[in-house]
Amino acid sequence: MAEITASMVKELRERTDAPMMDCKKALNEAGGDMQKAEEILRVKFGAKAAKSASRIAAEGLVGVHITPDGKTGAIIEVNCETDFVAKNDEFQSLVRNLAQMVVERNPADVTALSAMKIGDKTVEEVRTELVGKIGENMSIRRFVRVEAQGKLTSYVHGGAKIGVLVDVTGDEALAKDIAMHIAAAKPKALDAAGVPQALIEAERRIAAQKAAESGKPANIIEKMVEGTVQKFLKEVTLLSQPFVKDDKITVGDLLKSKGAQVHGFTLYVVGEGIEKKTSDFAAEVAAAAKV
Repeated sequence: MAEITASMVKELRERTDAPMMDCKKALNEAGGDMQKAEEILRVKFGAKAAKSASRIAAEGLVGVHITPDGKTGAIIEVNCETDFVAKNDEFQSLVRNLAQMVVERNPADVTALSAMKIGDKTVEEVRTELVGKIGENMSIRRFVRVEAQGKLTSYVHGGAKIGVLVDVTGDEALAKDIAMHIAAAKPKALDAAGVPQALIEAERRIAAQKAAESGKPANIIEKMVEGTVQKFLKEVTLLSQPFVKDDKITVGDLLKSKGAQVHGFTLYVVGEGIEKKTSDFAAEVAAAAKV
């Protein structure tokens, strides 16, 4: 069995907000597997132990650029070490330029984008020079370029810590409302078909363990589990979520009433999915950027 260290216990507590001793027991039961330990705590403590989903371990900005006709757009995340640098004018300008470059030049990936020219220098050279000038590392993490079926609308919130790019056929004011809803409610997919199967199975396992504790017959437990999974899918899919401006109607029903349609969306939250502590994130960025 893997050794359970104090740092592992501390990390699990930070991710779940569960009591220290329960974190240690969960890690022991999971054989040191952090993900399994978190699931064990979610069975015991419920949603409280899902705190890690909203924890942000990195700084930086989300940038968005859309062509005037609304048919092509891009959203990009560029990370840095501190919020102080995220507020730097040169850093913000770089993020805006990169988003525009993704739209106009359509790079295949981050490596291709880094090799493209800004004036007589590559993006990588510009990034490296800015690192030397500011004294803090930074890294292009991810981007998406979209060719719209309808028209693209964006929404950026929280000092560009949250960014949304959504493809909507319909009224522009409604499209903006939908973009704001996505930023607030953070759906994981448009509908149930788009939710990753691994995520559904994780919810199913947690629901099964909770239901088993009820002592009810197997056929009842099966219905309880399925009900919980369906409830989860409604909570995390855009079309099934209650609209943030009127929770008596779902987003899907709202769109239908307006004759509108959402073809797809991208939501970026700065640092989402980076579970390392800030000190480790600096090392990650340095390794990725090879400065």
